[in-house]
Amino acid sequence: MAARAISPVNALLMLFLITVWGSSFVVVKIALLQGLTPIAVATFRLLVASALFLITLLFKKAFNRNCTLVIHKKDMPKLVILALTGITIFFIAQVTGIQMASASIASILVCLLSPILITALSARILKENLTRKQAIGIGTAAAGTFTVIAGGSLGLQSNIHFFLGTLILLLTPLLWSTYTITGKTIMKKYSPFLVTAYANIIGALCLIPFSLAENSLVKILTMNLQSWSAILFLAFTASLLGYFIWFHVASQVKATVLSSFMFAEPLVTTLLATTFAGETITSFTAAGGILIFIGVYLVSKK
Repeated sequence: MAARAISPVNALLMLFLITVWGSSFVVVKIALLQGLTPIAVATFRLLVASALFLITLLFKKAFNRNCTLVIHKKDMPKLVILALTGITIFFIAQVTGIQMASASIASILVCLLSPILITALSARILKENLTRKQAIGIGTAAAGTFTVIAGGSLGLQSNIHFFLGTLILLLTPLLWSTYTITGKTIMKKYSPFLVTAYANIIGALCLIPFSLAENSLVKILTMNLQSWSAILFLAFTASLLGYFIWFHVASQVKATVLSSFMFAEPLVTTLLATTFAGETITSFTAAGGILIFIGVYLVSKK
C-alpha cells in the first residue's frame, strides 16, 4: 500500500480516538472512586468488551461468508501470551497503578514509554538495528522515568503508596511492548481485529478467577449508574469503537502518522485528570514527562 497523507476525516477520527483513550484513564479513576476494586473494573470492562467483540465477529461472519474466525492450533500459545500480557495482567497492573498513583502518570508511562521499550526490545529480540540517536533517546526516556517516579514520590512527601503504584505502572509499558512484539508475527497471518477480539475474550476469561478469589463479581448486582456508565464507556467506546477507528485509519496511513497522534494522549489525560479527578500534577511529573517525550522523539526520528 502506498503511503498517503492523512485525510481531514481520518485526522478527526484520530483526534476523537486520543480523546477517548486519554479520558479512559480518568474514567477508570472515577470507577474506582465509586467503590469498585481494580480487579472488578478490569473484569467488568473486559467481559462487556468481549461480548461486544464476539457479537461484532458474528455479524462480520454473517455478512461476509469468506470471513474466517479460525485461529490455527499452533498459533494458540501466542494468542494466550497476547491475552495475558496485553489484556489480563496489563489491565490489572494499569488499574491498580491508577488507584495507587494517578491516571496522569499511568498515561505518561504506558503511552510514552511503550514506543521506547518496543524499539529496545525489537533491537534485542528481533535483531533490529539501533542507531546512536535511538540509544540517546532511550537514555533520555529512562532519565525522565526516574524523574517521574523519584521526584513524584518526593513531591508527595515520600508517599510509599504512590511510589509502589508507580512501580506497578512501570509494568504496563513492558507488558504492552511484549504484546506488540509478539503480535507482529501472528497479525501477519490473521486479521488484526480478529486477533484483538480473541485476545480480549481470552484475557477476560482469565480475569474471572481473580474476581472469584476476591468475591468482586457480586458487585455487578450493586453497581450504581455512574459505575455502569464508566464500565460501558470503557468497554464500548475505549475498547470496541477505539479499535475499529485504529484499524480503519491504520489501513490508510503510515504507522508514523498514527504514532504522532498518540503522543498527545498523556496531555489529554493530564488535563482531564486535573479537572475531573482532582489530581495534582507536580513539576517533577511535568519535567519527567517532557524528558520521556524527547526520548520518544529521538527514538522515532529516522
